[in-house]
Amino acid sequence: MSRLIDIDELADYLKLKKQTIYNWLNQRKISGIKVGGVWRFDRKDIDNWLRSKKRETTTPVSPDQGDSL
Repeated sequence: MSRLIDIDELADYLKLKKQTIYNWLNQRKISGIKVGGVWRFDRKDIDNWLRSKKRETTTPVSPDQGDSL
């Protein structure tokens, strides 16, 4: 098992509010381990979950469609 992180660290890592993570736990979108009343998350499991949610682009982006600023 890789390093366990708490909900604050996960929220920071994913750039989300803690409430979103609690909602995802309740909806069983992500998994966690409750240790002593505190949620912990396996960083490796979170990274695998993120990779499983990755979408491949269907329309290639041409170089001239980049930032126009």
